[in-house]
Amino acid sequence: MTARIIDGKAFAAGLRARVGEGAAGFARAAGRKPGLAVVLVGEDPASSVYVRSKGKATLAAGMESFEHRLPADTDSATLLALVDRLNADDAVDGILVQLPLPAHIDERAVIARIDPAKDVDGFHPVNAGRLATGLDALVPCTPLGCLMLLKDAHPHLAGLEAVVIGRSNIVGKPMGQLLLRESCTVTMTHSRTRDIFAHVRQADILVAAVGIPGFVQKEWIKPGATVIDVGINRTDAGLVGDVAADAAEVAGAITPVPGGVGPMTIAVLLRNTLVAAGRRAGVAVDESAL
Repeated sequence: MTARIIDGKAFAAGLRARVGEGAAGFARAAGRKPGLAVVLVGEDPASSVYVRSKGKATLAAGMESFEHRLPADTDSATLLALVDRLNADDAVDGILVQLPLPAHIDERAVIARIDPAKDVDGFHPVNAGRLATGLDALVPCTPLGCLMLLKDAHPHLAGLEAVVIGRSNIVGKPMGQLLLRESCTVTMTHSRTRDIFAHVRQADILVAAVGIPGFVQKEWIKPGATVIDVGINRTDAGLVGDVAADAAEVAGAITPVPGGVGPMTIAVLLRNTLVAAGRRAGVAVDESAL
């Protein structure tokens, strides 16, 4: 068996196009474009590249991009004051503070300061709580992107056995909540789970987000399973995922690294920004089409 490759790059391109159409409609109705503000503290090379990519994608989707770059020695009070200004700015519909922040800044305090209605990263405790209790929420971009790819591969997810490897607030936990919402039977695991092979072997759907190169072995995969590899690990051999490359010989469908989940994150960020803009301005946005 050779797995079908789930082309996240192509799916993300389609999503960005739909967001662009929605943003144009919003602009006609609201008299302004949706606005996304991105805050970068310090000069982390990977974060800087990511922020530039977000800015370009935002403009390409017909939205306003507001970029704020602060020096690495910025104190918490200054950053929180900037967040307060963005919360109060009617031109800004989405606020994203690029993580990780320098060690001297409390990330949780910064995330909690963002207006939940503008929290397009979906990290605010209010949005996390709403997701966990089945209420409408802004959802973290990467797991929502994973769900979109899964629903494209499996129009009916209800009843499937799903295993998530990873327990972060950014991917693992919200991924589990999203799969529960789709009526999957969900098992949450992580790098310290005992006999993790036995859990993974039962999975019709596997989402690997543990951050360890090649952690999931070919022998763990249930034949025909759908595998979503969230890992993007830099090694001497280049970028590799959390799932061993030869797992494609067993899986029914699998995301590549790169070109799988990665492109979805920015596309869903744009989607969340449009959704937030519509809700804030009272402008109808067809969220089901996104």
